[in-house]
Amino acid sequence: MNAPLILAIGALATSTATRAADALPAASFAPGLLQATMGLAVVLALIWGAAWIARRLSPIGASSRSPIKLVATLALGQRERVVLVEFGDDWLLLGVAPGQVNALHTGPRLTLPQPAATDASPFARLLAMARRKAE
Repeated sequence: MNAPLILAIGALATSTATRAADALPAASFAPGLLQATMGLAVVLALIWGAAWIARRLSPIGASSRSPIKLVATLALGQRERVVLVEFGDDWLLLGVAPGQVNALHTGPRLTLPQPAATDASPFARLLAMARRKAE
């Protein structure tokens, strides 16, 4: 074969390979990794927001329409407590311990004495007013 022809074919092949390499994008995982991380953050934020809204809209415990209401509770030990429950027009005094609940006393519904609000902080007064409005 002719030497100049071989050199021309070699130069053409080299320039074609160089153009093909320039046309391909650089292999980088950073944009995809960043996009996946941001997507995961958005999904986690949506889950957290949905859980927060669910807690705010449906509080655990007795509703205002429930015939059973917790009036007061007093801890006697780490796991023992006395609970005053209102059921209709009666109050039940219950002793609660791990694995058992005992009725200590049953009586008619009474009004609890209000603690004296002398020298109460402004927050304590606002809290007391909010509690009275809720009843």
